[in-house]
Amino acid sequence: MKTTRKVAIIVREETSKTCVGKGCLNAFYQKIDAFEKYQDESLELVAFCDDGGVSEDPIENIRNRIEKFKKIGVDIVHVSTCIRAKSPIYKEMLVLFSKEFDVMGYTHGSAVRKKSMHHHSQENL
Repeated sequence: MKTTRKVAIIVREETSKTCVGKGCLNAFYQKIDAFEKYQDESLELVAFCDDGGVSEDPIENIRNRIEKFKKIGVDIVHVSTCIRAKSPIYKEMLVLFSKEFDVMGYTHGSAVRKKSMHHHSQENL
């Protein structure tokens, strides 16, 4: 019997004001882009939330999410593509989440992060 793995998707609060989550949810349910690697696995989306946004202590916001994710049995955290593109604490998030969960650094679109216009190289997650 296959074990169902519990997934949390965390999105950027500022982006969530204009985004309805279609790209992240479509990738999850169609098992494409970042979710393609789970083709033969049973997944359950148990959390879809924002990162807490801009605050005095954004890392504390992430720690709070981690504690809640642990309480509901999350196995895998997908940090959304919008966080990867625009959050100044993206790399810190990956490190913190990876201490407790399997982590993927994006949800949909390219697996390769493109640098901003004044950088000419590409960087993997």
